[in-house]
Amino acid sequence: MRIAAVESRLVATPLTRPYTIAFETTDAVELLLLRVVADDGTVGLGTGTPSEAVTGETVAACREALASVEWLVGRDLSTWPRLLQELQARLPGAPAARAAVDIALHDLWARQLGRPLADALGRFHEALPTSITIGIQDVAHTLADAEEYVRRGFQVLKVKLGHSLDQDLERLRRLRERFPRVTLRTDANQGYDLGQLGRYLRAIEGLGIEFTEQPVPPAVFAALRDLPEAQRARLAADESLHDERDALRLAAAPAPCGIYNVKLMKCGGIRPALGIARIAEAAGLALMWGCMDESVVGIAAALHAAFACPATRHLDLDGSFDLAHDPARGGFTVQDGLLRTALGPGLGVELA
Repeated sequence: MRIAAVESRLVATPLTRPYTIAFETTDAVELLLLRVVADDGTVGLGTGTPSEAVTGETVAACREALASVEWLVGRDLSTWPRLLQELQARLPGAPAARAAVDIALHDLWARQLGRPLADALGRFHEALPTSITIGIQDVAHTLADAEEYVRRGFQVLKVKLGHSLDQDLERLRRLRERFPRVTLRTDANQGYDLGQLGRYLRAIEGLGIEFTEQPVPPAVFAALRDLPEAQRARLAADESLHDERDALRLAAAPAPCGIYNVKLMKCGGIRPALGIARIAEAAGLALMWGCMDESVVGIAAALHAAFACPATRHLDLDGSFDLAHDPARGGFTVQDGLLRTALGPGLGVELA
C-alpha cells in the first residue's frame, strides 16, 4: 500500500478559557491539521501545534515544513519507520511539523491493521486520570476554577506558578485548605531561580504537592542534582527535555528530576517519544505525558503512546478541552477526569 496524497491546512481558534503561565498569556491557538491518504482511500490524521517559546518553531515555519512533505507521495506505507527517520533528516528544526506527519502515519498504520494504536504498539494501561490546569491568577479566581473542575469530576489539579513566589504559596495553601483530598501538582514554567526554588520547596512541605514541573530555566536545571534525592524525585523536566539526547543527559546519575514530561510537539512525534520512554524506563524514571493547546488528534496520539509505555505514571492531557473549535472529534473519553482511548482503529478520531 502506498501514500497517494498529503494535505495540510491551518486551523485558528480562540480558547474558551484564556490562561497565563510564567512567560506568556494565551487566548487563541493556531494549529496545522494533516491528512495522509493511502491509495485504498484510508486516511491518517495528524496535527502540529508549535510552541515558539519552547522549541523556536513558529506557526509559519511549521506550515512551510508541512507544505514540503510531498516527497511522501508514492512511498510504501509499510516502510513508515524509515520514512520517519528520513523526516527527521529533512525537517530537523520543525518538531511540531514532524509530529503531525508522525501522528498521521501511525494513525494510518494502525487503521490498516484494524486495531487501536495503543494495542498495535503494545498496550500497558487501560485508563489513567489527567490533571486539568489552573493558570496564574488571584486566589479568588484560582479557588473558583478549582471548584468548577472538582464539580466536573477532576481530582488532579495542575497549578501554574512563576510570577510571584509569595502569591504562588498563598494560592497553594488556600487550595489545600479548601480541597484536602484533591491531588495538587504545580508547574513554574522556568519561573524561579535557584534561591526561590529552595524557599518554595521548604514552604510546600506539608502541603502534599505531588510534584513540580520545570521550576528553573534549562540553563540551571543541572544544578538540581545538588538537591536531596527525595526532592529531586518530585521534580519534572519539561522545557529541559526535548528529545532522546536530552533524556539521556538528564538520566545520568544523580538525575536532577524523577519525572520526564513527554510532549509530542517538543520531540517530533510518537516515535521519538517512545525513545524517550525507553530511556526513562531503563533509568527508573517516571513519565508524564503533556501537551500544548492541541486538537483531539494530538491528545489522542499522546494518550495512545502513553498507554503503550510501562513507565507512564501521570497524564496532563487537557489541551483540547478549551478549544472553541476543534477540527476533529473522538479519540478518547473523559469521565470524572479519567481518560480512556476511544474504540475503533488507529487514533479513533474523525474530522468534525
